[in-house]
Amino acid sequence: MTDAPFAARLAAVAADVEALLERLLSDEVRTGEIARPRRLLAAMRHGALGGGKRLRPFLAVETALLLGRSGEGPLLAGTGVELLHCYSLVHDDLPSMDDDDLRRGRPTVHKAYDEATAILAGDALQTLAFEVMADPATDPDGAVRAELALGLARAAGLGGMAGGQMLDLAAEGRYGATTLDEDAIRTLQAMKTGAILAFAVEAGAIVGRADAGARAALLAFGRHLGAAFQIADDILDREATTEQLGKAAGKDAAAGKGTLVDALGMEGAKREAARLLDATLAALDRFGPAAETLREAARFTVSRSS
Repeated sequence: MTDAPFAARLAAVAADVEALLERLLSDEVRTGEIARPRRLLAAMRHGALGGGKRLRPFLAVETALLLGRSGEGPLLAGTGVELLHCYSLVHDDLPSMDDDDLRRGRPTVHKAYDEATAILAGDALQTLAFEVMADPATDPDGAVRAELALGLARAAGLGGMAGGQMLDLAAEGRYGATTLDEDAIRTLQAMKTGAILAFAVEAGAIVGRADAGARAALLAFGRHLGAAFQIADDILDREATTEQLGKAAGKDAAAGKGTLVDALGMEGAKREAARLLDATLAALDRFGPAAETLREAARFTVSRSS
């Protein structure tokens, strides 16, 4: 379980992210906008506010802090990643995708509103993510902002999250019989889940001006962490309740999705989660005690109950 200082720090960053999202998703029409349609804004708020651990922005903020940078810039960069993540959840829950009714213990956006509104809400959350990354408030250096936008696009697109979602749909047998071996499952998960989580760490490294060695170590940390996060999710899908998860439990197994629990067995999956945690922690060795908060984040990722 997490220690009290880490839990307090995680909660503090989550509160900062929530406040920033409230500001970004307010009724106020921003420069360059014409109007903010009330129903669309409400659906975006439903999909982005009032829940979640905000792990991705936490990773961006804490990585930047490790490198000596704090303030609104890292928080904005992390919130940009979170907006992209929220868009992905809204679309992932759609009837044409995973067809989920619950998210964070509440009706999913397409259930609370309707399918067309949910699609537009996801689209608008995604574009807002890139608006945040391109905003001079995130970083005064245009090259840094361009690198943030480029990295987010690659993590979210064809070779990242969207591509991983395509592989995930195919793994359900929608396009013909498909059997995934262990390597294929790892590739799918690295794309669908791992790429965005790893980029959250990289975003912190970008705004923190990490040198080449530090950035390589942090990227390894993020990639191992993404893999550990997903295997923990696979285990939770089998062992946790709907009440614990805030969404339907057991859906991956029912849908026939390929997971490392299927490939390795439950005990093998738990051993792999422990191995990945060790690799994640080892990636931070060069930073010494200064990286303890990130180490706690890794332990939390593997041991969490929701």
